[in-house]
Amino acid sequence: MDYFFSAAPPEHQKREKAKARELRQSQWWKQELGKGLCYHCGERFKPADLTMDHLIPIARGGKSNKNNCVPSCKDCNTKKGYKTRAEMALDELSQTSKPETTDEE
Repeated sequence: MDYFFSAAPPEHQKREKAKARELRQSQWWKQELGKGLCYHCGERFKPADLTMDHLIPIARGGKSNKNNCVPSCKDCNTKKGYKTRAEMALDELSQTSKPETTDEE
């Protein structure tokens, strides 16, 4: 399912990507990676196998700060893309099989 959104201005994206590069060097981020947990699937990974995921994507106006950045495995981060958590949940709901209804007349 594709979602319509207008991309954040290029200046915002450039500024937030620079902040993300700085945040990756912080002690806080290194501690988050050290836990080895993917925020989305909860699986354990080596720190080198985790990426920084923005819960509200930069392209959608999200910020690069501690409240918006989480460690994510590469598969989950790729699957999420530019979606928000709510859009991911809607996708999951739409992919589950619908219960069959019976007509009782």
